[in-house]
Amino acid sequence: MLRSYPKSDPPWSQATWLDLCEATEQERAQVEAATGLRVPTQLEVSEIESSSRVFTENGASYLSTPVPSSGDAHTPLSAVGFVLTQRVLITVRFADHAVLDSAFSACEMSAGQNACEAFLRILEALVDRAADALEHAGSDLDSVSHAAFHSEKSRGRQLRQKSESLREALRKLGQIGDRISQIRETLLGIGRIAAFVMETNSALVAPGEQARLKAIRADISSLNDYQGHLSGKVQFLLDATLGFINIEQNDIVKTLTIVSVVGVPPVLVAGIYGMNFRHMPELDWPWGYPFALLLMLVTGFAPLLWFKWRGWM
Repeated sequence: MLRSYPKSDPPWSQATWLDLCEATEQERAQVEAATGLRVPTQLEVSEIESSSRVFTENGASYLSTPVPSSGDAHTPLSAVGFVLTQRVLITVRFADHAVLDSAFSACEMSAGQNACEAFLRILEALVDRAADALEHAGSDLDSVSHAAFHSEKSRGRQLRQKSESLREALRKLGQIGDRISQIRETLLGIGRIAAFVMETNSALVAPGEQARLKAIRADISSLNDYQGHLSGKVQFLLDATLGFINIEQNDIVKTLTIVSVVGVPPVLVAGIYGMNFRHMPELDWPWGYPFALLLMLVTGFAPLLWFKWRGWM
């Protein structure tokens, strides 16, 4: 799909922003012919080396950064490429991004947007999206922390529910950690782009836009600090949750150890004497053998039922 701002017919010679989303080879060739600029491929946009993500070629700035296509941590990051000149901005992406779609719609509603203004609008929208995601992650961590440290002590049948809640807490912490990691990678890429444009291609940015770039870099710096705080909190809660699991397991092992120790003396006495006494009423009892079998079954199932009631199974 190929969109242009402002809307115009091919070859888009007067376009300020050309947005290529999963563009075909024909669309890529049309854009290159209309702008005289090389459109990077998906492989080039996805490169992880710093020299491949920010560089200048024939007077144009080629920039790329990974961006989450949604707020779901299960969705992998998707690289977005930018080709920025004084005349035109080209964005190259290979997945739908709500941030870019909303920025494009905002540009269509605002007349007179130039290429650098559209570019800054995208960066500001990405930073806002990252801030919202970090706030949501912080709220989720507060919920996990409250559930972990302010819940009542579990007893009896509640132990099984406690174990399930600890497993769920581990899964949730893993998801939050993945989400924070994605945000960190996005902020790192945006910060690299903003610094490169500000320091290397200052001719592309007007004095008023320089202030916006400085504000973007300041926001990224503060968000990186907050992200570091959340990452430390995730690690702390992971350690705490694993500690709670170990405590639960140690309590169970302690109880089983006590039960087994209590049963050792009777077994020892029975082993020594073998129950071979002259006067034993059960020896002449016709139902003695079935009773012994039934007693074996009862004593075998009784501990299982007790473990089930305690929530250990």
